[in-house]
Amino acid sequence: MRSTLRWVFGQTKYMEDKQGTLNTIIGMGLIFLLVYLWMQYTAPPAPRQTGVDPASSAATEGSRPEVATTALAPDAVADTGSLYRRYGVLAPAALGQAQRVSLENDLLRVTFNTKGGHIEEVFLKKYFKSRPDSTGRLVKSPVRLLAHPANRFEYLVPAVGAPRRVSTAELFFEPVKEGRTLVLRAPAAGGGYVEQRYSLSEDNYELEHRVHVHRPEVVLAPGQDTLYLRWVNHLDKLEPNEDYERTMSTVYFKPEDNSPDYCNCRSDDTEALGDRPVRWFSHANQFFNTSLIARNFTFSDFTGETVMRTNADAELKILRTSARIPLKEGEAQMTIYTGPSEFERLRAYGLSLEDIIPFGSSIFGAINRWVIHPLFDALARYIGNAGIIILVLTLIVKLLLYPLTYRIVYNQAKMSALKPKIEELRKKYGEDQQTLSVETMKLYSEFKVNPLGGCLPVLLQMPIWFALYRFFPAAIEFRQAGFLWANDLSSYDVALRLPFHIWGLGNHLSAFTLIWVATTLWYTWYSMRQMDSAAMSNNEQMRVMKYMQYGMPVMFMFFFNSFASGLTLYLCFSNLLNIGQTFFTKAFLIDHEKIKKQLEANRNRPRKPGGWRDRIDAMMREQQRLREEQAKRQQQQQKRSK
Repeated sequence: MRSTLRWVFGQTKYMEDKQGTLNTIIGMGLIFLLVYLWMQYTAPPAPRQTGVDPASSAATEGSRPEVATTALAPDAVADTGSLYRRYGVLAPAALGQAQRVSLENDLLRVTFNTKGGHIEEVFLKKYFKSRPDSTGRLVKSPVRLLAHPANRFEYLVPAVGAPRRVSTAELFFEPVKEGRTLVLRAPAAGGGYVEQRYSLSEDNYELEHRVHVHRPEVVLAPGQDTLYLRWVNHLDKLEPNEDYERTMSTVYFKPEDNSPDYCNCRSDDTEALGDRPVRWFSHANQFFNTSLIARNFTFSDFTGETVMRTNADAELKILRTSARIPLKEGEAQMTIYTGPSEFERLRAYGLSLEDIIPFGSSIFGAINRWVIHPLFDALARYIGNAGIIILVLTLIVKLLLYPLTYRIVYNQAKMSALKPKIEELRKKYGEDQQTLSVETMKLYSEFKVNPLGGCLPVLLQMPIWFALYRFFPAAIEFRQAGFLWANDLSSYDVALRLPFHIWGLGNHLSAFTLIWVATTLWYTWYSMRQMDSAAMSNNEQMRVMKYMQYGMPVMFMFFFNSFASGLTLYLCFSNLLNIGQTFFTKAFLIDHEKIKKQLEANRNRPRKPGGWRDRIDAMMREQQRLREEQAKRQQQQQKRSK
């Protein structure tokens, strides 16, 4: 019986000794879990090969005629009476011949189809899409927006005599081109017509668009002064990692009374605003967008919808929007922006249109929009290579944060100065880890050293780290910008292409990610060397933390391997500068003898009441009380067992 009780008491003490380790593991595990979930939500999925060769599709896309006006095959002629019963006064526009008409400037060429009077294609002259072929080699071809044959852009007109609203997609418009202005008119009976006017800017990616109903009393049904817009857009795949591009492509919209919002990027979603007025809405890829901005009205009854697609589908994602457009004196005026999501171009509209760039929300987005991006723009005026800009940007960030870095190193130096005294405590209390921990905290309190002093500077840096995490894959300035072996800093770099797919990594290894892992492991090893090696080996909690610090960069390798290489390049530069700052600070700025004298002075200086030291003392007193009560209970149990 006594031997059994001794075994129970021994196991109880063993479990108590392990409790601190268990708490450490649980705490660190929860931290990693939170970071993992956040990064999984925002991380690019590992890319998969689709087996589609973009070279062949590029040849097909390049077959579009580039002449100003091209006649297409005429539609079948229908009976005039049946046309009127279907289209009402717009029956004259139901017969005709489709043509393509183009407007262009130095930046883009916009092709219109006179059947429907809609934009059939936007050809961007200075941008290329980059897609992997069946062997994994990236093939470039021109960027064409709104070019999918299943796209549909139509106004629904409440025409006189029609049983339902007439879709402009079914009408033929007569084109008149005047310079960079195209006027498209669908004739109506009684001398009226529906007109769509497009005027292309001389040096921008915008079109001034006007929908006008001439003689609305003849064309529109009595009491009707509203058009309905319906837009279906099959987004093209433009980037190497289409999974990542898909999660950064969606419908954005700006309510008149609120900040811009968007449909869910990672699943099918529908957002219906009802009677809330909307100033603009946008169909956005990762780096490009087509946006409609209301001028002399606001959209109402707005609905935005996203439909997810897979790598096996030809399109990236399907976006749908619909809205009601009120006519003022028979007219609605809009601006159409269709081109790259360049921050300054979008910001110039003064309508928060730049918020479609996925820099993040709350404090992270604010840091990116108003600190990091302006700083990048300023550097880009003098530095032509994006990789060198990242290096300089990293250096500037490190210099700005150096006071925090100094605090970390200085606190480490104070902790190191106390190592001989901690070693004395270890020799005195041996394997009694709980007493050793209490006495160690007393020692810190006596010398007025905060063992958590290095944590606050790290926490203060985290908003900048998370902001940069969102900045690099969202800024178009890094798209197809090369540095060293990386040919696109907005996508992952490839050091080795694997013949198989690995969960979490994909079918490639990123060189910048591997360099970051190696430098992080080395810096961790160096930092551990500066600590008390005996403490690390004798304290099981410290050993667990040591293993976790070594395991963290390996775990994060799975996150960063498919991230924008601009981010991992920044992390590599950041590690190298961290190492340099640490060596410089310890060698030239920290006087270790002075720190020892300061600690002795702290020991003799009266302590002010309150603060973290009193809280630590209270915690230690409570622990001591619990230990004494536990010891008493054990003694009583041992007496009863005898």
